[in-house]
This record gives sequence, C-alpha cells and structure tokens, in this order.
Amino acid sequence: LPIWNFDGSSTGQSIGENSDIYIKPVACFKDPFRRGDNILVMCETLNDQGEPHPTNKRRSCAESMEKVADQHPWFGIEQEYTMFDYTARHPYGWPQNGYPGPQGPYYCGVGSDRVKGRKVVEAHYRACMYAGVKIAGSNAEVMPSQWEYQVGPCEGIEMGDHLWISRWILVRVAEEFNVVISFDPKPIEGDWNGAGLHTNVSTEVMREDGGYEHIIAAVEKMAD
Repeated sequence: LPIWNFDGSSTGQSIGENSDIYIKPVACFKDPFRRGDNILVMCETLNDQGEPHPTNKRRSCAESMEKVADQHPWFGIEQEYTMFDYTARHPYGWPQNGYPGPQGPYYCGVGSDRVKGRKVVEAHYRACMYAGVKIAGSNAEVMPSQWEYQVGPCEGIEMGDHLWISRWILVRVAEEFNVVISFDPKPIEGDWNGAGLHTNVSTEVMREDGGYEHIIAAVEKMAD
C-alpha cells in the first residue's frame, strides 16, 4: 500500500503553514463493515521530513520489539471500557434519576436486570473475528454498563496493532447502537469501579519448563 497524507491542522497535529502529515501503512485487517475486498489499515504518522510524528508512539515500540525479537515476547491485553448513552454523559442503561443497585451482581452477570449492552459486545466480538483481530474473550465487569474484552496472545508489535484496531472497531460498532464508548480510567465518581487495561507478558523462556525462575528474575529487575 502507498504512503498517503492528510491535513494535520484538522486534527491538531500540525500548524496551518506546514500541515502535511503522512500515514505509512503497517498492518492490514479485513473490513467487517464494508466486507468484500475492503480492508482496515493501521498506519504510522510521519512529519513532512518522513520522520515519526511526536504522536507516533508505535515506531519506538516497534524498535524495542525488534531488539528483543529473539526472546519472542507474548502479550495478552485485558481492555476494560464503559458504555454511555448518546450524550456521552449518562451511563448506558442506568436509571435516568439516581443510580443502579450496589456493585456485586453485575460481574460476569446475566439477565437484563444485571447486564446492559450485550448486543454491542457480541457485535464487536464478531466484527473482530471477521477482521482477523486476535480477540480471545469478553465479560461483563464489576460496574453496570462496564465491560472487558481480551486480545492475544500476540507477539511483539502485533499486540499494539491488534489492540488499537479492536478499539476502533468497538467505537464504530457502538455507533450503530447510538452508544458512546469511554476508555476513561474513572468515568463515574464515587464507589464505582474504574476501567483499566491489564497487561500480561511473557518471554519464551518463561513459557518453558522451569520458567518460573525467569519470571521471578524479571520481577526483581523491575524492582531495582
């Protein structure tokens, strides 16, 4: 695929006097919305000199992954998010006046009195599978209207590409249901759970027999 460009001043990524931002294709996925021969393309952003744009964090990550490629790092991501109605202010399915019952019965729950937005979740899962995203599971979370899905295992930079495409697909799917997706770590104040992104990582030696000692060694290095 060719390198394209766009007006970065429209997205706050450049000034009007020199607004060209270039997008370099780095990963392709099947398009679950238009289907057929259409694709979704993950791109890196470059400035007018062809260098990584300050907002392009993928390039440095890819370079780091290349340095440790011989260790075959695997990543598994648990992405939490919260659904809001079309106003992006009121949690989807919550009472218009007041709050739902206390947390407890919602986690991995079932039933319309406990779970809100499952149609969005199922549609997102199917769309990711069609696209080729390595989605691996989903579940209702502790706070009502809060969900989680898992991506992985993916090796190296593939993790970031699959995660970002899965997020885009989620927001796009939710649009069809007039639902707004929030990745805010604390979308509702008070005694309501936040939403995070848990990262599971291992190297090849950690996954082999006797790998526990390599896990401990890595943890001790981080502690230093």
